Amino acid sequence: MGAEAIALDGEKLSSVVEISGYVDGEIGPPEKMPLLTPYQLGPFHLSHRIVLAPLTRCRSYNTIPQPHAALFYAQRTAPGGLLIAEATGVSETSNGYPHAPGIWSQEQVEAWKPIVKAVHDKGGIFFCQIWHVGRVSHTDYQPNGVAPLSSSNKRMEGQITLPSGTETADASVPRALKIEEIPKIVEDFRLAARNAILAGFDGVEIHGAHGYLIDQFLRDGINDRSDAYGGSLENRSRFALEIVEAIVNEIGAEKVGIRLSPFTNLAGASDSDPMGLGIHLAKALNKYNILYAHYVEPRFSLNGDVATDHTLLPIRKAFKNSFFAAGGFTRESGNESIASGIADAVVYGRLFLANPDLPKRFELNAPLNPYNRDTFYTQDPVVGYTDYPFLEQV
Repeated sequence: MGAEAIALDGEKLSSVVEISGYVDGEIGPPEKMPLLTPYQLGPFHLSHRIVLAPLTRCRSYNTIPQPHAALFYAQRTAPGGLLIAEATGVSETSNGYPHAPGIWSQEQVEAWKPIVKAVHDKGGIFFCQIWHVGRVSHTDYQPNGVAPLSSSNKRMEGQITLPSGTETADASVPRALKIEEIPKIVEDFRLAARNAILAGFDGVEIHGAHGYLIDQFLRDGINDRSDAYGGSLENRSRFALEIVEAIVNEIGAEKVGIRLSPFTNLAGASDSDPMGLGIHLAKALNKYNILYAHYVEPRFSLNGDVATDHTLLPIRKAFKNSFFAAGGFTRESGNESIASGIADAVVYGRLFLANPDLPKRFELNAPLNPYNRDTFYTQDPVVGYTDYPFLEQV
């Protein structure tokens, strides 16, 4: 279902070779594996570098976050751990998934508060990912059944799961935003960020990845505009950067991250120069001094790793603040990414979904629970959601 969200970890499980502790030929105490070393993320002190990915779970009935989400997130919280909440809609036009949460109304803000408190009560740090899906939608999700919004009128090839959660249909033909309408979308993101802070979140992550609305402006395979928001890299990046600037001005740069995926082709998003796009965005984001950039690995695809000569290293070098990497990481490759300096933290999705005590399992090199794809996007408040066992229950 959909183009996002859960597919952030690889199928293959492997173990890292423990760091031996040899120093100049002498045996010293074993060092902590890189993933379990502390990290100062701006004002936030992380006790480890294993981040919970934003995972669409389709269990916020009628866009209202539910009490069972408090247990889901609390289960995956350790003191000093960073969690990124599932993608959360910024407006009534932003949705394209059944029972995905929103944060544009007071009712939604109030529903988020006890969920955020559950994470904070366990010492966690909690960011809210905010999004607009753009053309990855259907008229059934839109107010009065109007066309979804996008950078262009190009329809996404593929199926959308309808609000019932059981039926599917072709994605609807979108309507290209008029240039005078774009400030309203930027304002929706600003207000969503404000609401996230009112709900108690420590910050927000802007979802600029995986073929959703911001990505529909960034990619030249979708964006065919001839105005100030299309054509050149600078123009195609304008919408994303206007959103970043508005949110930074609203809540502060130290509370803002962004997720980007210039190399992935999810939801029909493609670009003629993904590395150029990734580096351009990294450099442009430096102006705003945001807390972190969260990039998806070039090798990542929904169907497993793909062969590529690209790495995130040039982008990582271009961005001056904290850098997160996501996409098919195992225990071994995550440690390698930290040790090599490519990433300051590694974002895990499916492995963390199925293993609420993932940092502990990595520390002990313990077996991992397998995940069940069939329950990723179902609406059951327990099965496939809060019933994955902890180590001591195995």
